Amino acid sequence: MKLLTKFNLILLVLFGVGGLLISFFAYQYLMDDARREVLAQAELMMASATSVRDYTTTDLSPLLIQNPQHRVHFLAETVPAFAATTTFNHLRASYPDYTYKEATLNPTNLEDRAADWEADIIRGLREHPSTTPTIGQRETPSGESLYLAKPIIVTEASCLECHGVASAAPKGMLAVYGANNGFGWKQGETVGAQIVSVPMSVPAARARQAFHRLLLFLVVVMLVTIASLDCGVYWFVIRPLQLVSETADRVSRGEKHVPPITPAGSDEIASVTASFNRMQLSLAKALALIDKD
Repeated sequence: MKLLTKFNLILLVLFGVGGLLISFFAYQYLMDDARREVLAQAELMMASATSVRDYTTTDLSPLLIQNPQHRVHFLAETVPAFAATTTFNHLRASYPDYTYKEATLNPTNLEDRAADWEADIIRGLREHPSTTPTIGQRETPSGESLYLAKPIIVTEASCLECHGVASAAPKGMLAVYGANNGFGWKQGETVGAQIVSVPMSVPAARARQAFHRLLLFLVVVMLVTIASLDCGVYWFVIRPLQLVSETADRVSRGEKHVPPITPAGSDEIASVTASFNRMQLSLAKALALIDKD
């Protein structure tokens, strides 16, 4: 096996191992970065929905309740969950894959009833109460989605006016939603969860595209580096050694007027060349003495 071939095999092994390690950690970093981007979007949307709920509770609802029409007809706009959901539905006109739901195990409005996976989240929030939102991923028809869930806890006594017992609920609300659902809530109970779902398909696709570009860049750099090193090894190592080898062959065949090799530089190859020249000179002197005898 030639020296250049051995050298290339060593480089391929080193670049291969290094490339695999870089690829692994780069892919993990890019996907984690995509997840952080999606999580940041989900947190922003959750904060926006929570702000709408707080605004409705503290500013809008008291004004609407004073409206004489509220005494006759139930105004859904006084409900924080309705305001947050309606606002988010306007946002979905531009971002159809983004969802927000105030999923509840026993809702007044059956559209808010928790699906199976949402009910599992709510039960988990009940069993492990925490101020930190629950974060997870799930498969959807449009691809993988990241969800952020925050518990809905009955903290205000005013909530029980509509969700305590049916007989105490506003007649306008009973006329709209009936008396069979959304009652029996208790103070301090986790009755549902605010759940924001953000698709990961676009950020993940960008991360994979960046990863493929990185791989292409690494391959190009590897090939250019190997080609450059091959040129350097050939020009500074193999070519001078070939010249020494060819000169040694001429001397071994008995040629007496083989010119010495001019050393190039002061590296190890130049030292080998100088040593060969001295050996050639000594051999020529020895042969000359033999010829005289």
